[in-house]
Amino acid sequence: MPPQDMTTAASPSGGAAPEPTGSEHVLDALQHQVAVFARRAEQTRLGGIGQVRNSMDRAAYLLLNRLDREGPMGVKALAAGMGIDSSTVTRQVAPLVDTGLVKRTSHPEDGRAVVLQLSPRGQARLEEVRSSRRELMTQVTGDWTAEEREAFCALLTRFNTSLAARQAAHHAPPAG
Repeated sequence: MPPQDMTTAASPSGGAAPEPTGSEHVLDALQHQVAVFARRAEQTRLGGIGQVRNSMDRAAYLLLNRLDREGPMGVKALAAGMGIDSSTVTRQVAPLVDTGLVKRTSHPEDGRAVVLQLSPRGQARLEEVRSSRRELMTQVTGDWTAEEREAFCALLTRFNTSLAARQAAHHAPPAG
């Protein structure tokens, strides 16, 4: 049986913490499992298997994936879609341009504006990493049913969407 990776709770005074209620227990377990997941994901970087494992960092993967799914776009649109600052995107895109995974091109309607586009090399590299990560997910969830995989994916997507909405609301400029 795999380890549960749970820790015992103690109050600040050193005694045992009061037993949580049913909903508190679930929320405590959820926040703990999210923390364990984040640590394990960072340790393995969910990088896939074989030679491709750990060969693309999270930021690069997410940027390339977004450009692949949504097509060419400017830095501001890319940053807004990812919920991060434009300067962060600029910094993260620079090595992708330098290595030929992303191309900077002129905007088709406004030649002064620059858009970022996945290059053929970037497309090939992204598919290589996706394939490796897909194989890792196959191995990790090998004893799951298709329904369990779909349910987990749906719930994790919903969880990430809720986190993104909370972050957007927290960083939104005050109304007025």
